[in-house]
Amino acid sequence: MVKRGKKYQEALKLVDRTKAYNATEAIELAKKTNYTKFDATVEAAFRLGVDPKRADQQVRGAVVLPNGTGKVQRVLVFAKGEKAKEAQAAGADYVGDNEYIEKIQDGWFDFDVIVATPDMMAEVGKLGRILGPKGLMPNPKTGTVTFDVERAVKEIKAGKVEYRVDKAGNIHVPIGKVSFDTGKLVENLKAVYEALIKAKPAAAKGTYMKNITVSSTMGPGIKVDPLSLEQ
Repeated sequence: MVKRGKKYQEALKLVDRTKAYNATEAIELAKKTNYTKFDATVEAAFRLGVDPKRADQQVRGAVVLPNGTGKVQRVLVFAKGEKAKEAQAAGADYVGDNEYIEKIQDGWFDFDVIVATPDMMAEVGKLGRILGPKGLMPNPKTGTVTFDVERAVKEIKAGKVEYRVDKAGNIHVPIGKVSFDTGKLVENLKAVYEALIKAKPAAAKGTYMKNITVSSTMGPGIKVDPLSLEQ
């Protein structure tokens, strides 16, 4: 058992662990139970009725949060020629090819998301062992392998987040900051929920959306009634 501090225990007293709150109540409670001194992230966790070990039950993709994440993402784009110029004009933080591959091989990671044009993937693929474990490898399913680099960069800067089911069948997604208005956090939560519903694998049987919780950084989890996200 993980031993929790006094502040966590006090926050936990405010939560009815047997209740699934409507989305607005849950978000307000997540904000109320935040005890950190910084602008904590609000995270949503979804437990899905899928078998992650099966290839036909993988759930992976990306969604643009209508109100952003509250964090400015640093974007690295692997592209050449006109596509490199397009990426720079769209606001990418770093744009290049082999020089950045070498920097990453030397341990450089001053970026949050990588976008690559398809013609660069043969070179970028050499970084698979480095980027893969960190979840940074570009992927067509999340829109980060594309010739439309302008759109990709702008969406990421606007608040695009990626999601991927883990080995336990869970998906964790940041939906904003504690300082956000409750309504904006609810809108972001609904956007992720709707994206996951659309991404339901055809092979998934039984209850798909098993459980939803929201929490602030280090705060207790608060159950959300899925029906409240369909209103």
